Order: sequence, then structure tokens, then C-alpha cells
Amino acid sequence: MAIIHGFQLKKEQDIKEIATRARFFRHARTGAELLSLTNDDENKVFGITFRTPPLDSTGTPHILEHSVLCGSRKYHVKEPFVELLKGSLHTFLNAFTYPDRTCYPVASQNLRDFYNLIDVYLDAVFHPLLTPFIFQQEGWHFELEDVHNPLIYKGVVFNEMKGAYSSPDSVLGEYVLQSLFPDNPYCFDAGGDPKQIPDLAFEQFEAFRQTYYHPSNARIYFYGDDDPDERLRITDEYLKDFDPAHIDSTIRLQPHFDRPRRVMRPFRAGKLDGAKAKGMITVNWLLPENTDAQMNFSHRILEYILLGMPASPLRKALIDSGLGEDLAGGGLGNELRQGYFSTGLKGINPEDADRIEALVMETLTRLAREGINPLTKEAALNTIEFRLRENHSGHFPQGLVLMLRSLSTWIYDGDPLALLAFEAPLEKVKSSVESDPRFFDDLITRLFIDNHHRTTLILNPDPGLQEKDEAAEKDRLAEIRSAMNETELDEIIQGTKELKRLQQTPDLPEALATIPVLRLSDLDKKNRIIPLTCLDRRETPILFHDLSTSGIVHLDLGFNLRTIPDRLLPYVSIFGRALVEMGTEKEDFVTLTQRISRNTGGISPAIFASSVSESERSTAWLFLRGKAMSERAGELTRILRDVLLDLSLDNRERLRQIVMEEKARAEQEIIPKGHQAINLRLKAHFSEAHWAVEQIMGISYLLFLRELAVAIDENWPDVLACLEEIRSILVNRKGVIANVTMEGTGWSDFEPRLNALIDALPGDSVVEVDWSPKRPASFEGMTIPSEVNYVGKGADIYNMGYSFHGSAMVICRYLRSSWLWDNVRVQGGAYGAFCFFDRLSGGFSLVSYRDPNIAKTLETFDLAARFLRDADLGEKELTKGIIGAIGEIDTHMLPDAKGYTSMLRYLTNDTEERRQRMREEVLGTKAADFRAFSQVLEEVKNKGLVKVLGSKAAIEAVAADRPDWLKVFKVL
Repeated sequence: MAIIHGFQLKKEQDIKEIATRARFFRHARTGAELLSLTNDDENKVFGITFRTPPLDSTGTPHILEHSVLCGSRKYHVKEPFVELLKGSLHTFLNAFTYPDRTCYPVASQNLRDFYNLIDVYLDAVFHPLLTPFIFQQEGWHFELEDVHNPLIYKGVVFNEMKGAYSSPDSVLGEYVLQSLFPDNPYCFDAGGDPKQIPDLAFEQFEAFRQTYYHPSNARIYFYGDDDPDERLRITDEYLKDFDPAHIDSTIRLQPHFDRPRRVMRPFRAGKLDGAKAKGMITVNWLLPENTDAQMNFSHRILEYILLGMPASPLRKALIDSGLGEDLAGGGLGNELRQGYFSTGLKGINPEDADRIEALVMETLTRLAREGINPLTKEAALNTIEFRLRENHSGHFPQGLVLMLRSLSTWIYDGDPLALLAFEAPLEKVKSSVESDPRFFDDLITRLFIDNHHRTTLILNPDPGLQEKDEAAEKDRLAEIRSAMNETELDEIIQGTKELKRLQQTPDLPEALATIPVLRLSDLDKKNRIIPLTCLDRRETPILFHDLSTSGIVHLDLGFNLRTIPDRLLPYVSIFGRALVEMGTEKEDFVTLTQRISRNTGGISPAIFASSVSESERSTAWLFLRGKAMSERAGELTRILRDVLLDLSLDNRERLRQIVMEEKARAEQEIIPKGHQAINLRLKAHFSEAHWAVEQIMGISYLLFLRELAVAIDENWPDVLACLEEIRSILVNRKGVIANVTMEGTGWSDFEPRLNALIDALPGDSVVEVDWSPKRPASFEGMTIPSEVNYVGKGADIYNMGYSFHGSAMVICRYLRSSWLWDNVRVQGGAYGAFCFFDRLSGGFSLVSYRDPNIAKTLETFDLAARFLRDADLGEKELTKGIIGAIGEIDTHMLPDAKGYTSMLRYLTNDTEERRQRMREEVLGTKAADFRAFSQVLEEVKNKGLVKVLGSKAAIEAVAADRPDWLKVFKVL
């Protein structure tokens, strides 16, 4: 068999479903496998994945994922990854740690940039410069600056995982795996348990890398419109010097239980005044291996049948029971060697655990015996097929989603194309359903009723668990310290100083020069224009975007929130969900949600609010975002007409369910998305629009939901009146905008259907109302059951006299990837740090993520002005910053995102002329612009507001020094 650049072709196949030519290779010398997908997608993707089964819960795979990107044989700088973040046009640049594999993917639309990214990543994974100091920085280390200070743990992954273990949903997912897989690597946390991370020694860490980071254990992936032969040549340059190795990284099967098991675990829970802490429960099953495509799709469809819609029978039974507030568990897990299924309830009284477990089993037994509603099966089949054909990847490149999908079989030595070429196995599933109407009923019996490998996991809330864990860590450190002599303590002090010295020492210019960087001449001078045609139908603006959408019609129907009084803003998210989840006068919510899933790709609410360019007023909208194949677009518009004109709001029990779900989700998202919560809380001070969004989906919204849950029971007529008032105001064609993204060839068929929808709406006159924002306190400390914090400081810099210039985009990226990265993350131990600037409102903020510090981080924020003023910016550093900013402007978008983004620019008066001027200012950024912006940061230092979300003890310690400063209150 012919060898091409060291590779033997093992399989070749055209995959029409994704318009791709697939070729599967094996490297002749090392055995490395390479999947090459060639198509016309300019957003090219590369990835290399190693099977990395953990041996314990010290987080070795996770720490290694961080560490190999901290310098390599060819790129001898502290963090090549950060240098790429600064100066690349990447559309994706990151790494993932799974329970049994570690993935390193990159993506770019620029060919030269793409090759640069590949070279840095291949050198990083095969030739990393791992040192004990890198291990200490990214993993863990003892920190001691003075012999009189207490010994503490520091490390990026250590603090990242402290944040993860503070999130109830994160620990729930981990405990589910531990319960189902007690005898294989999935019983360990590959991310790392903070209690066990300090047990990891550098020698173990390095041995793990030497074992698994070898070409013989690698799966290599390419996707896009680049030269397929060049892919092989580039890869072989790295592989050819390795000898073949036998690496036992096989994930062994979990033996089956002979009877179900029950597991009880505590979790951290805040205790609100007067409220009883609530628990969680999931019932979990081990499923068969995942390598069979037909079975994989059958399981995905069955999951949608049981849980995917608000009216899905298992979901509805759990929610209708009133025994919990929202679903718990992740549903189907099909990315590991053996699949699993997990569902239950959160917000429960643990005393009800037996009732909930029985309800799950009784519901499944009834479905298996009586059969599933045929309309529910039809809805599930349509939805899963729509998703496969659309291949919608959200903010991820489509090629990356396909890589992760292929790995679901490939990583376990199965066919990497099995789930990509989906038509044949999906057709087999559909044929099976047609020939055997009980196909899914019997699948329930086989997977759940007769399956004894089942666990019931009960998580009991322990409001004191955080304090116990903190005390145990202090005791452990105190014991370790007490066993050390003066020499050992001095070694730790000197090690702490040396680590900080290394962190603070800049890379040598000649080392930085090795990092491949584009030239400014490689950048387009003009912005990419999204096609837009502005139409009108009876005073309703229609925006049309002629884009290739694979036969899908994307329709965004917007309702002007500036027409409702501000007292109603907190109800908007609930009203948006009610539109598609409450039912109509003719269809209950079960029938309606079945109808939506049977005929469309989904209809979902979305909120948008923003300042408007060169205007004192804001814009705010509630959108219903729907999509359907062009042949069913008429049914999409009919469904929208029905929910808008015939919505049935007077259903107290159904609305209570929606509110309790919203409350549970808002509480669940606080810890994992704490940086977003405090950033929004800050921006609420700087613009009317962000104040409105904070009322609709921020911390204020969570506090409102807790009140609304009571009001539904105690004052239902008033709640109903508020929702009816919103409907009466918003459902009006004179306050509506329609946004359509589709192929122009189908517009003539769709336009009459859209016009009919608009014509059916009332056409009363509309008036925008004035809002009177009631801002939160300027300095707030909001407590949650977490050992890490989220710290933010910000100001309205337009109000301080700054006028926007495109250089601000370059400066903010530079701050994030240099000063904040080096001081908040690398030296401070936080997982992340951000610099946000809203150029339409002037809101500027500095924010940290999973941060062990508060005061130190605020001090770092305040020193940013001096850093910019004194920054010695060479031409190369400036060029990297400009390239990175242009990469953000030119970020890759899928067709529906292009259409939606174009509409948002229209609503905010963000014209192409203004955007082009901004691009030219970015390209013309000078070092002097950085020094000028330092004056702005000096004003932020002196006048900025502060928000902190985090540990009660940490916040109170900071507030104790300045009792007049932070207003402290409990969020969770």
C-alpha cells in the first residue's frame, strides 16, 4: 500500500450529509491515526487527542492539559498559548480534559494562521518543557512568603476545581459517574478533586505524560478547505522521529451490577434566612457501549422522547409531582465508552427521595406497558434528524463539533465516521420504528426496567460543608507545617520567591520572536458585509438576509420592550417561556410542544438590550427565534400566530412550574457563571439597557423569582394581570420587527406566509415609555457557598470624558492577555481574568473568575493604569494586539448568527460606516494610544464601582477593613 508523507490510507468515503470527503490514515512508523475531512468550509479545524485514563483523582490529565501549553522545545517561552491568544486570528483555541481523553483543538479561517497554530500545538504536546515550577503554577504548590504566615495551597487547576466543587450541578455530575463506574477510570475525577490534588507529585505527573503523550496513543484530526496532502506532511514532520510504542490506555468495561445501588452524598448549599436547604436526586443507569451508530441515535431519540420537551412524559411526571423545582441529571451521556442515563429532581426535600425514585420507575414502567404517544415519537424523530442535518455548532466551529462526535466512537477503536455519516443508521432507526411501533417502548424495558445496573444518588444539602472543608484544609496544612523543620520551611519560602521571580521575569525577545505571527499586511482592510435588505409590512420592519442555510428558514420575531413599564421587566423572561410552554386556547402545552417539535427545529425566547449609537435612548427586545425546513416554514408562522394571539396564561400550576424551574436554574448558574453575574451587575450602573437586562436575567431577577414563587400562591390575580398586560402591549405589529435569514431562492415562497403572520397581529399605536432605573448599591459583596470568588471593578468611561477609538479594542485584549493573565491568573492563582468594554454604552470592567483573592485582585485592577503607562510596547507586541482585535471583529459566524448579528447592528445604529472606521482605528493603533488610555484607567481606579461574589468569610474579611464600603448580602 502506498505511503503518503509517512501515512497509509486505511479508508476513504464521501459523506454527503456534511458535503465532505473523508480519508482515514494510520502513520506507518508510530501507528498514530489521522482523520482528514476535506470540504469547502473556510473555518479550518485541527485537533490532536490522547487517551488519558486517570489513575486517581489528583487531576493529572487536567494539570497536564494546562502545563504542556507553557513552553516547548521549539517555542521556549513561558506561555506560547497566551502569545497565540494575543496575536492570532483563531476562531477557536483551547483544550479539553474529558474523563478518559485530552483534546487540543484549534481553528482559523486564515491558512497561514492555521498552520502556525498547528505547529505550536504539535510542539507543545510532543515536546513540552515541563518543569517543577510549571507544575506548581498550573497544578498546586505550597505558598509561604514569611515564616510567620500560615502555609497555603496555590495553583490554577487547584482553584479552578475548588470552583467546580462549589457548584452543586458539577459535583452531581461527578458523583453520578462514580456511582455507575466504581471499577474503571470513570470513578476518578480527571479534572481533580481539590482534596486530592495536593497528593500529586511532579514525578507521577511527568511519568503520566511520558506514558500517554505519544503518537502511538494519538488521534489526529483535520477539517476544512486546506490542502489534504499538506496536512499529512506537517504531521509527519513531528511523528517521524518517534519510535512505535505499546501503550495500554484501553478503557476497560465496567462490570454490571447484579442489583441496584443507592448512594448518599453531602453537597455545599447556602441556607437563606427562613428557608430550608434543599437536596437533589438522580436515578442513573449504565447503558451499552457507544460504538454502534444505530444504537447511538436510538438512545438520543429516546432521550428526547422522555425528557427533551416540556411535555415529555418522564419530564412532565417529575415536574407535575411538585416534589422538586427542576430536573436534575444530564439525561443521556453518550461520549464515554459505555453510555449512561441520569435524571431526577433538584430542589427536593430529601425525605421525598423514595417517592421520587418510585415515580421515575412507575412512569417508565407505564410507558413501556401502555406505549409512548405517537406524536411524541414523531416530534423526537423530527427534532433529532433536524439537528443532525443542521449541524448547528453555536459558538464552536462546525468542524470541532464533528471532531468531538467522531471521537465518541474513534477513541474506543471504533469507526470514526460512524456518527458523521448519519443517514444510513438514522434510516434504520426510522425503519425499525415503522415496522415495530413498540420499538421505543421495548427499548425502555431493555435499558431501564430490566437493567439492574442502576443507582439512585441522593445529594443532601449541608450548609456547613464549606466551613468543614475549609477547616479540614487548614488543619491539614497546619499539621504539614508543624512537621517541617526550619530548613524545610525555608525551602518553601525560597521556592515561593523563585516561582514568583520566574513568573515576573519577561520572556527574552529572541524567544518571543520564535512564536509565529501574521503580518498586518495579511489582514483584510475592509470589514465583511452581511447581506441585508430592509422591507416593510404595515409598519413592521422586515430585515432579510440572503445567505446559504441548507434549506432552513431562520425567523426572529422581536417585540419592543421599551413599550412596557419598567415594573414589568422582571416578568419578561417568564413571559417569553410562557409563549411557547403554556399552551393556547385550542392546544394544551403538551400538544403545543409536540407540534413545535414535529414541525420545526425549535422556537425559543431570547432577550436583547443595548445602548444605541449616538442616542440617549436604549433599545430592548424580546425575541421568539424559530427555524424550520423551508417546506415547513408555513407551519412555523402558523404556530407563532397561535401562541401570540391565543396564548392561555391563566394556568397557575403550569406557570408555577416554569417559575420554579427558572429559579432553580438561576441559582444553579450563579457559581459557574459568577463572573458574568457580577459583570452584568456592574454594567447595570452604566447604562439603562444593562440595568434592564439585570432585572430580566441577573441577580435582581433571581431575587424577584423568589418573591414571585410566593406571589403565585398568595396573589395569583395580580401575577396574571401583569402577564396579560405585557401581552396586550407587546403583541402589536407596530412594535414588532421580523428578521429572516434564508436562501434568496426561497424568499418568494416564504414572504406571503410572513406577511400573513404580521397581518394577523393587532395594529394599535405604540408609545415607548420612560424607565426610572433603581440601581443597586455601588459597592456590593454577595455571598455564596464557594471557596473561590468573582471580583469586578468598573466604570462608565464615557461619563468620565473618554470618546471611543478603535484602539480600545486592542488595549483591552492586551490588558486581558498580559497584565491580568500574569497577575490575576498566573501569580494570583485565579482560573481566569477578563477586561470587558461595551463601546456602545461606555461600560468598562475588570473581572476575575474562580479567584482565591479579593483585595489582592482589586489592587491588581488598580495597578493596570500604571502598567499601561509604563508598558514598553515594541512593534511586534503591538502587531499581535492588532491582529487579535481584528480576529474578534472577523469572528466566524454560522448563517443564522450572521443574520441575527446584522439585525442587532441595525437596532443599535451600529452602521457599516462606523464599523469600518473602528476597523481602521484598530489597524492604526499606536503605542501612544496605550499611554493615553492609562489616564482612563486612572479614573476607573479612583471612581470605579466594586462587586464581589464569593465566600462569606473572604468578603466579610475585606468588608471588616472598610465597613462603610461593601454592602454585604447573601445570594445563595
